[in-house]
Amino acid sequence: MSNINKKDIFDLLFRILFSSIFIGLGGEHIFSDLLIQNLMPSWVPAPRVISFICGLILITGGGLIIAGAYLRYAAIIIGSFIIVVTLTVHLPCLFYTPEEIPGNVSWMWTILQRSNFVKNLCLLGVCLNLWYYEPQKLSYTYLIKNKQ
Repeated sequence: MSNINKKDIFDLLFRILFSSIFIGLGGEHIFSDLLIQNLMPSWVPAPRVISFICGLILITGGGLIIAGAYLRYAAIIIGSFIIVVTLTVHLPCLFYTPEEIPGNVSWMWTILQRSNFVKNLCLLGVCLNLWYYEPQKLSYTYLIKNKQ
């Protein structure tokens, strides 16, 4: 692999930075998810199991993106996850505050849900872009396509 240029480096940086949220949250879901479980709606069955499965999904999708491998599958994995979480958790939570949150701090719940909702829309936009994205030289896809 020769002639690595700025575009190749920026592509790798893009994939690392974009995936960092999925890798980080995936690890949190798997290894330290007490806060996440406490924020889950009460209707979620088996919160620890769901959290662990979500962690695996996030790490898988994020790992594929960092590697520049199977980006369409990664976009489907991460995009589907984002859609499900946004529609089942963050959208409904925009319209109610759990009873256990005191009134004087309920504004924090509102800000948390609004920011997560908008963040997820932004992340979904990148996933849509990944459908047609061609990773550069520092990627698995490039290595396979240019195997000699």
